[in-house]
Amino acid sequence: MRVLYLVAIWGVSAFGVPFAFAQDVSGADIVILGEVHDNPAHHAHQARLIATIAPTAVVYEMLSEEQAAVITPDLVDDETALRRAIAWDATGWPDFAMYYPLFAVAPQALVVGAAVPRENAQQAMESGVGEIFGDQSSRFGLSDALPKDQQVARLALQKMAHCDALPDDMLTVMVDIQRLRDAVLARAALGALAETAGPVVVITGNGHARKDWGVPAILSRVAPSVSVISVGQGETGQAPDGEFDTVLMSDPVERTDPCLAFR
Repeated sequence: MRVLYLVAIWGVSAFGVPFAFAQDVSGADIVILGEVHDNPAHHAHQARLIATIAPTAVVYEMLSEEQAAVITPDLVDDETALRRAIAWDATGWPDFAMYYPLFAVAPQALVVGAAVPRENAQQAMESGVGEIFGDQSSRFGLSDALPKDQQVARLALQKMAHCDALPDDMLTVMVDIQRLRDAVLARAALGALAETAGPVVVITGNGHARKDWGVPAILSRVAPSVSVISVGQGETGQAPDGEFDTVLMSDPVERTDPCLAFR
């Protein structure tokens, strides 16, 4: 599969992204915008694309259904009030100032929360992801075993993401929970599309946005007639893992070693 890599500062439109690319993205039913969560440039690109797409709904990995339910256009007008109303500072996500422009650029769009609450993730460790997802778990692929090569690759990514600090049996659980999050995001996107007629934007991490096994793969399974575009975002010298329709590249941000806490 050919992936188009775009350096976002070259050949840009008024919205900061290439004209042809903006036109292609705006023609899809569902557009999945990946990110590295703590990179401000990635959120700036997402905001510009949302302005181009003018979605009827935006699905957030970062918000629960309860958080999304309190959001109104009037509340979106006030960054401080919105942050407090959804208790963003208690969620563990990066600075709300990076995410607020995504809300502000589409104040009339339906906001949909697709987070898997921590208590649900914990329960899934005991009872399985299918029981947490509900009666459509088989339709969304949660009852199927992964192909062996994909399972091995997913386990390796989880091991690296958790700094080689988790036992193998826990890595398997983490893969299952990642699949649960994929399925919840896909279900929420389809629900938003049915409710608003679209287009729908999904804001999520690159891991969920990848076409080979993330949300787009589930959407192609359960709703093959729905058109989907997936945008990954990388940093100079480090493209995101997986397959995407397009990858936008930005400068990296300075970070402390996330594995220090495990040493």
